[in-house]
Amino acid sequence: MSGRQSHSHASPAAAGGTPVVIRLLVLATFVVVLNETIMINAIPRLMSALAITEQTAQWLSTAFMLTMAAVIPATGWFLQRVTTRHAYATAMGLFLAGTALAAVAPTFEVLLAARIVQAAGTAVMMPLLMTTLMRVVPEEDRGRVMGNVSLAMSVAPAMGPAVSGVILQFGSWRLLFAVVLPIAALITWGGMKRLQDVGETEVSNIDWFSVVTAAAGFGGLVYGLSRFEGGDPAFAAAIVAAGLVTIVVFVVRQLWLQKHGVPLLDLRTLRQRTYTVALILMSIAFMAMLGSMILLPLYLQSLRGLSALETGLLVMPGGLAMGLLGPAVGRLFDRFGGRVLVVPGAVGIMLTLTGLTQVSMTTPYWQILGLHMLLMVSLAATFTPVFTLALGAVPPRLYSHGSSILSTLQQVAAAFGTALVITVMSARAGALRAEGVPEALADLDGMRLAFVIGAVLSVAVVATALLLPARTGDAEGSEEAQPAHAV
Repeated sequence: MSGRQSHSHASPAAAGGTPVVIRLLVLATFVVVLNETIMINAIPRLMSALAITEQTAQWLSTAFMLTMAAVIPATGWFLQRVTTRHAYATAMGLFLAGTALAAVAPTFEVLLAARIVQAAGTAVMMPLLMTTLMRVVPEEDRGRVMGNVSLAMSVAPAMGPAVSGVILQFGSWRLLFAVVLPIAALITWGGMKRLQDVGETEVSNIDWFSVVTAAAGFGGLVYGLSRFEGGDPAFAAAIVAAGLVTIVVFVVRQLWLQKHGVPLLDLRTLRQRTYTVALILMSIAFMAMLGSMILLPLYLQSLRGLSALETGLLVMPGGLAMGLLGPAVGRLFDRFGGRVLVVPGAVGIMLTLTGLTQVSMTTPYWQILGLHMLLMVSLAATFTPVFTLALGAVPPRLYSHGSSILSTLQQVAAAFGTALVITVMSARAGALRAEGVPEALADLDGMRLAFVIGAVLSVAVVATALLLPARTGDAEGSEEAQPAHAV
């Protein structure tokens, strides 16, 4: 049924350093994750260039998330089966092919297909980075190294709109892909030259029923959520319900395979209390973050009249602050544990989103800048400890499955957060316009109500943060204390 094959371990860097394999994977992950949000500012340009509606253009971001949600569940099995170099080559090969196709896409349909290929590569890259980190970095250094990783996992999506705003000043939307392509190609070449295989491969059969139900369930859920915007709510709700039912079938199948075969996604990771609490916190925080990331550009460009570049520049300091703080947050985590960072971070998220409920047509830009920076700093203080605590609580043999579940729920939470704020905003603005309220004021009130939803979600983030331990060992037994193949 299965067999193991050893591979040379990448030698960790000297004490205090980050292993070369992690540096290479962080660099590659930053570039591929950046593309998840790089299209946000390009939508007006695409609408005129390709003669499409805003709803159609949004599919370039929705399809990216949809593909990630459908592909990531299979990566836990895939990463156990192939070598580090093979997984890296697959991820970057798909990403490069998708980027090259997007740069020359003659129609919207081809561009959409290119985004799906890009997303398939990104879906492999994120769990690969997290799994490799947990295998090669000693526990006492994980916070510091995870702080560097947060640059790729959290800052890249935050920087996407800013980077695209700058690039779009110099030419058409094709430049977004033409600029990324040679950079990604160079990183791929460097990675293949220097990357070493880490850990062992485990050759096992794949359960295709699980693959289909995972793709249909998680993909259907994300698709249904995306249809709430400007679509038929009853149809969207039906798709979401069908997605949830399919996910239940998938879960039941995995529980059966844990006893009688090889699960596609091993749910025994959820037995670790710290891991499960961290998953819940991360999901709610991602919903709040993605919601605000969608709303702020809409507010700044549609209501305040800023250009894509001006919007990008306004949100760039927050993204940079988040990236620069990542390593410092990681070092603090290694020294003091997670609670001293996660609880203040969660409170900061709540204060920011509460502040954004008060935006008006005359709110000074320095206040928007300050609130956005506070949000990014608070997220930096939250995500690094949460990722580290979550995966640190999982037995090493389940790292690839733990990181796959984490990444899958990120995509679902992002889609849910986006759908929630857009639906609330559109419904409120539509109702006010029907009452005769001017369009700009109706849209503003809709955005403020959507920020209220984010603020309410952030209260749940604070409550969940209080349940996390300072360190993994405070809540979990050691790996040695667990049976090697507990069922």
